[in-house]
Amino acid sequence: MTESEYEGKKILLVIAQEQFRDEECFVPKQLFEAVGVEVTVAAEFTETAKGMLGGTIKPDIRISGASMDDYDAIVISGGPGSRAYLWDNKKLQQLVKAAYAKGKVVSAICISPVVLARAGILEGKKSTVFKSSETLHELKKHGALHEDREVIVSGKVITGRDPNSAEAFGKAVLRALKQV
Repeated sequence: MTESEYEGKKILLVIAQEQFRDEECFVPKQLFEAVGVEVTVAAEFTETAKGMLGGTIKPDIRISGASMDDYDAIVISGGPGSRAYLWDNKKLQQLVKAAYAKGKVVSAICISPVVLARAGILEGKKSTVFKSSETLHELKKHGALHEDREVIVSGKVITGRDPNSAEAFGKAVLRALKQV
């Protein structure tokens, strides 16, 4: 993947304010930036966000201030903070719906595919998620077809299973981004 293929491409990377999973934020972000994709980090607030393994990052914007008109893809990192900060975030669900409606790349990893399910875009689609009774229940409740695989690409919707999937997930997002 060369830099010129991604010239002008922009990704909105959404993380939980606290307890995001470090690898699921930093590994894809590094992959995206290495090929010249502009990454904007969004969280509930712009104060420094803290990962569950101790990593920190200062969000560029608040989720409430983001518009999918400005991005080619949305990537939602996981970690336990996703349940508290992202699952029920109505503005984030609106961003997911807008990205999907506009044919942009919509992706989430770990427990964050629940956000996609709650936004209504996983219905009838194969997807993966970090397995727990709660995440599996949420996917089923919203009509998603769960498969226990590292990464699942369903059109321009991409789901990743866990921190070990972070690199494969990031690469799948980049492949899909070429088609946007």
